[in-house]
Amino acid sequence: MAEISTILWDVGGVLLTNGWDHVERAAVLEQFALDSVPFEQRHEIANDPWEKGLMTGEQYLLQTVFYEPRPFLQAMKERSVLLPGGAIRILQEIAASEEVELAMLNNEARELNDYRIDHFELGRYFDVFLSSCYLGLRKPDPKFFELALDVLQRDPEEVAFIDDRPGNCEAAQALGIHAIRYQNEAQCVQALERLGLDAGVRT
Repeated sequence: MAEISTILWDVGGVLLTNGWDHVERAAVLEQFALDSVPFEQRHEIANDPWEKGLMTGEQYLLQTVFYEPRPFLQAMKERSVLLPGGAIRILQEIAASEEVELAMLNNEARELNDYRIDHFELGRYFDVFLSSCYLGLRKPDPKFFELALDVLQRDPEEVAFIDDRPGNCEAAQALGIHAIRYQNEAQCVQALERLGLDAGVRT
């Protein structure tokens, strides 16, 4: 087995709460007393271009909310918190060891992505940010993983990928990347150790 040189990290569901998943959307819709059915129908159409960086948050809200200006985007950002039982300790320990390159590989709209990077100081840990809003691709599109390998100049067998969604892990694995489906801290530590990586976290 090739030595792992790089780890690609998902953010929502691994380090932080999902920034704008159905749970977060429901909470904000309830906060503003908005009808979820028409909103979700519009969200399905607008979310893909938003996460690919093809529209702004304001354009997304114009397509999904149709209300007078209000602090809706701020309410969306406030749904981002550290994930209980998440992998932040693992990320911090691996970053401190400086033994492997760390890259963020996530689906996120620019406004939320930039907010999360800044607010949670993710620049302290990641060397590279490969976000859907920057690259115009979304997981599980194989092209997203192929582009990540090209940018990082890595062979798939020397790359690990951590994500909470089975489909994303399957897409990475199909390319020969070592995919770890995140379930909890202890399970992730064990999976990394099987790849010869010391996460530095004792569970």
